[in-house]
Amino acid sequence: MKTEGRNAVLELLKSGKTVEKILIEKGAQGSLGKIFAEARARDIRVQFVDRAALDRESADKRHQGVIAFTTDYEYADLYDLFGGEESLVVVCDGIEDVHNLGSILRVAECAGADGVVIPKAKGATVTEAVIRISAGAAEHIKVAKVPSVNYAVDELKKNGYWVYALEAGGESIYDNKLTGKVALVVGGEDSGVKRLTREKCDKVLSIPLFGKVNSLNASVALGIAVYEVVRARVQG
Repeated sequence: MKTEGRNAVLELLKSGKTVEKILIEKGAQGSLGKIFAEARARDIRVQFVDRAALDRESADKRHQGVIAFTTDYEYADLYDLFGGEESLVVVCDGIEDVHNLGSILRVAECAGADGVVIPKAKGATVTEAVIRISAGAAEHIKVAKVPSVNYAVDELKKNGYWVYALEAGGESIYDNKLTGKVALVVGGEDSGVKRLTREKCDKVLSIPLFGKVNSLNASVALGIAVYEVVRARVQG
């Protein structure tokens, strides 16, 4: 697996995961020097190459002068995500866009979530692009790949989580104090949270909209919701 971009590679190095080698652009400066120093300290093989070589290895030529090579991404078991009395888990129901998944991982990690759940089918997985878009957050947060979202919801509820679907037509998120063990289900870009999944959740929560556009991007909606959880916990 390849990790591209300066921030993403720095976060990869901090994570302690096994890095096979790093390609760095010849003559590049700035944070690439820090990456080189970190790699040397960990005895990671570094090759200095020209930009054309990096472009050939890059998925979209947005490598910022560095690409790291690791083994395939290791998913966590669902039960590894279950935390203490103030645990927070994010469940993705059909997120297909890699940019949205990368942003969701970044938001969840920044908010201190215990992990993110994705389905084995019908959704984006953790790829090099997702890791780069997450700015390295994918290296610090557990991601579990499950047979189905409904299975994950059932298991979360069995283990004491309040499971909330983020979807239009529900109660205002601002009328609910999101404390205790919380799982937030965010739906796909077009379909939203699926009907059966909504029915399995304890509540459907909505973010009030006051403009002419009737929906928010999935990662933006999640960002608002997870920080409502954070706010509830900080205020006690």
